[in-house]
Amino acid sequence: MSRPMPGGRPPGEPRRVAYLYLLPAFAVYAVFLLYPIGRAVQLSLYDWDGLSLGRWVGLDNYLAIVSDEGLRAAFGHALVLVVFYAAAPLAIGLGLAAILNHAKVRGLGFFRTVVFLPQVVAMVVVAVAWRRVYAPDGTLNTLLGALGLDSLTRGWLGDYTFALPAVGVVGTWFETGLVTVLLLAGMSRIPGELYEAARLDGAGAVREFFAVTLPSVRGEIAVALTLTVIAALRTFDLVYVTTRGGPGDSTSVPSYEVYHRAFGLSQIGSAAAIGVTLTVVIFVISFGINRFADRRVS
Repeated sequence: MSRPMPGGRPPGEPRRVAYLYLLPAFAVYAVFLLYPIGRAVQLSLYDWDGLSLGRWVGLDNYLAIVSDEGLRAAFGHALVLVVFYAAAPLAIGLGLAAILNHAKVRGLGFFRTVVFLPQVVAMVVVAVAWRRVYAPDGTLNTLLGALGLDSLTRGWLGDYTFALPAVGVVGTWFETGLVTVLLLAGMSRIPGELYEAARLDGAGAVREFFAVTLPSVRGEIAVALTLTVIAALRTFDLVYVTTRGGPGDSTSVPSYEVYHRAFGLSQIGSAAAIGVTLTVVIFVISFGINRFADRRVS
């Protein structure tokens, strides 16, 4: 018989054993994520050009994010992209997934593959293709001209009003497939008895969707929103390839500002402060989404 541990606990207390199992993964997590974040926080407290000796400025770099109109605009643009990257794909994906799941379309596996295809294409490739679509002599303007809508043609990515929405539409196209596939997977697990009970109660298609389908895929909606919101807030490659933050700063976003200030202006401390602030914003929004979803499910 094993001797009892001090305090009456059995040998190999589960909590301590669990910590030992988690230690290797936590060590990797700390080295490759927590340490770089801590280093970025340290750099954000200095005025440093990357070469000379840095000068301690405390929270001045963070205060500049609030006081600098250009930086405030960059974060505002990122929030606008959330509508295109998250809200629009969720609305479209819910409709597509509900129709396809309800209609039991043949070849659904092939459709999932096709609609998910943008996710396996590098964003740089996507950006180059859409830059050609938006060009003054590109596909979109050619199509508008063929339809007799020449008055609507423009240099989309060079227009102060339409450049940001044009970039956002690319995000909508890119993320809709992911959201649709996630929601289709969730809807396929809904028991058919729930739909039959709703029909017996006289529910139509719309009421059936809001009473049965929507509550059953809250978990998938939370996952989809988390992924797409993060994608919107950390957008860099799409903006860099299509507009480089222009025209002016009408499409500038925080991730692009990090790159521009670090490698273009040699303002390492300012770039680090923007990166840390963006990380906090992403964490808070993602945490809020998941907390809201958990509360609604419970």
